[in-house]
Amino acid sequence: MNRSANVLIALSGAVALTLLPLVAPAYYVGLMIPFYGYAIALLGFNLLFGYTGLLSFGHAMFLGIGAYGAAIMSSTLGVRPFELTLVAVMTASALIALPVGALCVRYTGIFFGMLTLAFGMLFHSFLFKFYYLTGGDSGMRVARMTILGLDFARYNKIEFLAGPFYYYCLGLLVIAGLVMWRIAHSPFGLHLRAVRDNPRKAEYLGVHVHRCRLAAFVISSALGAAGGAILGFRVGLADPELVYWTQSGQLVFMAVLGGFSNFFGPIIGALTFSLLRDQLQSLTEYWRFMLGAILALIVIGFPEGIAGLAGELARRRTRSAT
Repeated sequence: MNRSANVLIALSGAVALTLLPLVAPAYYVGLMIPFYGYAIALLGFNLLFGYTGLLSFGHAMFLGIGAYGAAIMSSTLGVRPFELTLVAVMTASALIALPVGALCVRYTGIFFGMLTLAFGMLFHSFLFKFYYLTGGDSGMRVARMTILGLDFARYNKIEFLAGPFYYYCLGLLVIAGLVMWRIAHSPFGLHLRAVRDNPRKAEYLGVHVHRCRLAAFVISSALGAAGGAILGFRVGLADPELVYWTQSGQLVFMAVLGGFSNFFGPIIGALTFSLLRDQLQSLTEYWRFMLGAILALIVIGFPEGIAGLAGELARRRTRSAT
């Protein structure tokens, strides 16, 4: 898709999401909060996967850092503004990602994937076993906080999630999208694509391959923590299962489902996954099997995902019209 088509998609999506609370039941509006959390995390994940060519199987670790950071900030330290919590968890995640990424980005392919999986499982084991610090399998409570001065405690939870917090998360997604669009279309983004396509040639041309990979890893970790904070805030709990490897698999699933080769593909994948999972869970207990079958069909029939399929249909329609 060309840039004007992407801008049109972004504007259309933003308008539709803005109007959604006015026409949809509160249940479905509340269902969009996890979508916003995953979409923000996937914007960072796709910088690492789609633009740099590094597939992480342990990226849920950063979701956990965001959720547990929100729990510590709100319940343990008593910090009320959610904005301060976002800054804190994104900073903490970036600092943790620096040494982890410095080791991982020295490798590519399956070796990078297995290293990230190992770190993710180590973090999950830490959360699960150190009960006196993390609450173990019970998790940690995320206390109610304020957003832009609005006190959560003054609202009914459903009304708050479907109203002020919904638009707050929409604003965060728009800001994150604009920042990541600028990064992806900057000289740094061009360096990342060069590293992805031919690292040896990129290094010969003067690109610092390891530094670029590490920078992408750190940026993706910060956005992952922001998404995790939103997920933890919605349910009021930081759960160690949020860090389990299956959560990392869900991030990969959403990126592939939407189309990681397109900037908006992972966002489309997050939206499709959130709605599809809810519908399948209400229809059958074998919803995981159904999701797996759908992913297999997408990979085999439409390797560029939903976004790629939409782009191909648009190109065919243009050709037939001319």
